[in-house]
Amino acid sequence: MLDFILFLDDKVMKFIIGRKLGMSQTFDEEGKVIPVTLIEAGPCEIVQVKTKEKDGYESLQFGFEKKEKKIRKTENKKPFKVLREFKGADLKVGDKIDVSSFEKGEKVKISGISKGKGFQGGVKRWGFSGRNATHGVKHDHRTLGSVGSAYPQRVIKGRKMPGRTGYERITTKNLKVVEIDVKNNLISIKGAVPGRMGTLLEIRG
Repeated sequence: MLDFILFLDDKVMKFIIGRKLGMSQTFDEEGKVIPVTLIEAGPCEIVQVKTKEKDGYESLQFGFEKKEKKIRKTENKKPFKVLREFKGADLKVGDKIDVSSFEKGEKVKISGISKGKGFQGGVKRWGFSGRNATHGVKHDHRTLGSVGSAYPQRVIKGRKMPGRTGYERITTKNLKVVEIDVKNNLISIKGAVPGRMGTLLEIRG
């Protein structure tokens, strides 16, 4: 395996793709409980190196999770379920990346699609307090109240209102790596990360 290091804006950065398995807990040296998220990360393989001369830009394309079934003619011919592109270091096709490129105690940032919660009201979506639970308020304790303005006489674009909640790309920074299991391709992250079980995650060092 090869330590995978990206050079983005002259900054060294590690990268790997994984799937969220769920949450658990562990204990530190003092016996305190630490909530952790278990992620099955890698191994990933470089499948294409794109260049300015041929593709118009430079990037690395690598795959995660090999396809078990035979590849059909209508499918992508690359034998991976997940393909991602990132600007990276001088690597070649066939190079592999695993969790050994990360270290225990290292800070990482993780990106993924958050849980979808469907259509929600303002109280759940934005944390509004709702109307007063007192005399004169009937059947609308969780409504927004007035959303207009004196001038202009319309609802301003971007006003916080009810709507679809979740299912957005979220990035959580400064997450600590608690444990690394190279044999089973597992990485334990302190705290929660975006998404439900099975969510595809991008881990950057």
